[in-house]
Amino acid sequence: MMFSLGIDIGTSGVRALLMDGHKTPISQAQIDFKNIELNIENQIIAPYSKKPHEWLSALHLVLLQLKETLQKKALDLSSISHLALDGTSGSVLLSDTKGTILTDVLMYNDQRAVEQAKCIGNYAPTNTAAIGASSGLAKILWLAEHHKEQISDKTCFLNQADWLTGYFSGKFAISDHNNALKMGYDAQKHCWPQWLLELLERYHLKPSLLPEVLAPGTVIGNILPEFCHQYGFHPNLKVCAGTTDSTAAIMATGTDHIGQAVTSLGSSLVMKILSEQPIFDPYYGVYSQPYGNLWLVGGSSNSGGAILRSLFQTRELITMTDELDHKRVMGQFTLQDLHYYPLLTQGERFPINDPHKMPIITPKPSKQGDFFQALLEGMADIEALAYKKLVDLGAPYPKLIRSIGGGAKNKTWQFIREQKIGVPIIIAEQQQAAAGSAILAQKFWK
Repeated sequence: MMFSLGIDIGTSGVRALLMDGHKTPISQAQIDFKNIELNIENQIIAPYSKKPHEWLSALHLVLLQLKETLQKKALDLSSISHLALDGTSGSVLLSDTKGTILTDVLMYNDQRAVEQAKCIGNYAPTNTAAIGASSGLAKILWLAEHHKEQISDKTCFLNQADWLTGYFSGKFAISDHNNALKMGYDAQKHCWPQWLLELLERYHLKPSLLPEVLAPGTVIGNILPEFCHQYGFHPNLKVCAGTTDSTAAIMATGTDHIGQAVTSLGSSLVMKILSEQPIFDPYYGVYSQPYGNLWLVGGSSNSGGAILRSLFQTRELITMTDELDHKRVMGQFTLQDLHYYPLLTQGERFPINDPHKMPIITPKPSKQGDFFQALLEGMADIEALAYKKLVDLGAPYPKLIRSIGGGAKNKTWQFIREQKIGVPIIIAEQQQAAAGSAILAQKFWK
């Protein structure tokens, strides 16, 4: 029996998941970065900067943990035929062809490239994900300006997942459609666009500094021999081009048809839907990324669970949720329709673009439980408005919504959302990014 291995290098730690050909998880392991004791002498390779040091330390421990878990099931890592990895979108570094990292890693939330982002705005069209200080392209330009002496014909700018995939395969100049988007890659025409090449020329940078871009899941090559010796991988294990962590999480849900949508109910609300055509609208922060033969279209609201955590203690949230569930089960639940627009601070981008928009959480009911319900209803209204906005921009209206994130388990919130949006909503059975990467690794499985 063959298995695939998905590895997720997320914001908080590393997770690995083994999956069989029926897309059933067999075993998994994880470790948080905060639990790692960094000991340079015990590293797989010497650290080049703090972040890669953490990535490799956690990766090493996770693989050992997974190996030990499999042994208890009379399995081992040699049964894995394909491996794929996901990483945080927009985390960029400069590497040479042997994998040595030559600069600091500018992580996904790094905002230092403000001036470079302004320059990009003078060249880039509206249908690109490379706009903004947090984009991969802005970080490339910042690194190029501040590390000119490190750039040569044998160096390449890479995303986090690109470099880690190269770590396993030995090929350090390859990216994928999803990770390359924020670098300026044109996923519709499958090339680095002319405007980007002109921008690089202005910075005296050669196009060869950009990686080769492959479809996610494409086999890059066999795993390096040292990993076979250290962990027991089979020498013919295929290393595949990866994806971003957010895309992998959606792959894990099983979303695969036009009109199927995924809402992430986390600190913020993220709404994405599968469309036949790509849609871009920088005014609302809406962009598209390749998803097999379809496009994943979506945007993010500033509303979400962070507002609830700012207003209530955890035990209050649990108690009020139980009370609402009881009302719903007993048939005593009614919508309040107070038309809240919950925001943690001033300003909204999607589905309304208004940097001055103020939170609307009044009138406030006398009972805390009713106030809590009104907030849930307000966020459901925002979700409904978001999908209507995507329809206005050319996307299909949802036929089915899968929920992921911490708020997905709230049955009454799910009930409220179904009333507001008018389509079936289910909790995604699987939503781990590592599971999505394991599924991706089977894309070209033979």
